[in-house]
Amino acid sequence: MTGAAYADLVAFYVSRRFEDRGLKVYREIQIGKTIIGKNRHVDIFCVCERSNRAFAIECKFQESIGTVDEKIPYALDDLKAFPMAGCIAYAGGGFSDGVLHMLEASPHAAYCMPTLDQGEPTAETRELDHLMAMHFEWWDVLVGSKRPVFDQRLLLS
Repeated sequence: MTGAAYADLVAFYVSRRFEDRGLKVYREIQIGKTIIGKNRHVDIFCVCERSNRAFAIECKFQESIGTVDEKIPYALDDLKAFPMAGCIAYAGGGFSDGVLHMLEASPHAAYCMPTLDQGEPTAETRELDHLMAMHFEWWDVLVGSKRPVFDQRLLLS
């Protein structure tokens, strides 16, 4: 899978998953400059029409070992300096152990590997779902089917 195909897959998933919440998803949007002064092209740009809040997603897919390891620290630093909320969505088996640990530990990165026809959350999409839910304040995404403690006590009576 190419990086562009991965970004398309993530964009399609996010669009299907959150379209009923008023989320519009765009690909390859130019927004400002990077930390080294280049024009920034955001892989996925999400805008919630109801809240007028936005979220940027940079996509990194690496199936085999290569130069992506050198790009991840820069991508994380650039994302942290970006004056809007966003994250790096990543997948693939080609990350070194050190870079994979860096991604797994970062609050600005989320593992995401949806399937083409997927519109519902799975363990393969949970991290991205949760980052987006926290940003857009979609608390029901985090709570899921759990009931409040007070409601559970009533059931026990």
